[in-house]
Amino acid sequence: MPRLIKTRAKKAGLPPGTLVHVGERKTEKVRITILDYDEARFEEKQAKTIEECFPFKDKPTVTWINIDGLHQVDIIEKLGSHFGLHPLLLEDILNTEQRPKMEDYGDYIFVVLKMLYLGQQKDELETEQVSLIFGSNFVISFQEREGDVFDPIRDRIRKGKGRIRKAGSDYLAYALLDAVVDNYFIILEQVGENIEDTEQQLATNPTLETLQVIRKLKNEMIFLRKSIWPLREVVSGLERCESSLIHESTNVYLRDVYDHTIQVIDTVESFRDMISGMLDIYLSSISNKMNEVMKVLTIFASIFIPLTFVAGLYGMNFKFMPELEWHWGYPVILFVMVLIGASLLVYFRRRRWL
Repeated sequence: MPRLIKTRAKKAGLPPGTLVHVGERKTEKVRITILDYDEARFEEKQAKTIEECFPFKDKPTVTWINIDGLHQVDIIEKLGSHFGLHPLLLEDILNTEQRPKMEDYGDYIFVVLKMLYLGQQKDELETEQVSLIFGSNFVISFQEREGDVFDPIRDRIRKGKGRIRKAGSDYLAYALLDAVVDNYFIILEQVGENIEDTEQQLATNPTLETLQVIRKLKNEMIFLRKSIWPLREVVSGLERCESSLIHESTNVYLRDVYDHTIQVIDTVESFRDMISGMLDIYLSSISNKMNEVMKVLTIFASIFIPLTFVAGLYGMNFKFMPELEWHWGYPVILFVMVLIGASLLVYFRRRRWL
């Protein structure tokens, strides 16, 4: 589970626009891939240096440059210098603690969002920041590590399926955004299964481990809300944006992404309410268990109180007690004590206290 609050000590005191990587290093080597295409042709290559990306800036085709790994600041600085990217934008790319947002710089639009993964055990959430920059004929994506949810889009570009090869860079940016949002549904489906399993355990045998699972789910919901809730503003901003970079035909698809985002947010809010209710149920179950234990102890105490009184009464060492020298005294008293205990048991059972 990623930390909800992180330190930004590296940026303290530095002037705006200073390029410093803030975040965890998730890959050893930076990987640069290039997809260049139009309706008639397609080219894919893996660049060894960032300079190999520069000729694609002025091509009439659509170019998708993807960079995996943010720890080599010089690569991002060179790319930003060639494409004319604002220093504050480059600073936001390197700061992996950014809140999802959208900014219009005129010649290009900058989008930040969070990509979520399930861990190997499928019970832990992992995240990485994805930054998208798209202009009139290019899309540049920055990721913290290799591996993403964009493989279906790459396949569509390679095989020419759908309208992606016929559309411009704005449609490609929409497709990447849509892939991230669709992946949220997969994440929430697994989280929903974990919640159902926890509810089942809560109904049968709540334990301290159950409380730990509820606490973990609650933290995951806080993290999901923090990552997903601002995305509504991002998609809405893109939809209302008056930039010439976004064509009217793409707005229809952006509205569809906005609807999906609202569905994801509603699901997260529903899960939060369910987890809060689970915590109340757990506390009630523990309280009921304690009440059952106290009821049993109280019944035992109620049975032995009169027996203790009888035993204490005839345990007194007075000389003139007639029953002490009676031949049948002991069996009679023992019978009376058994009769008292049995009578109390019958009484408690009739009252349904047992």
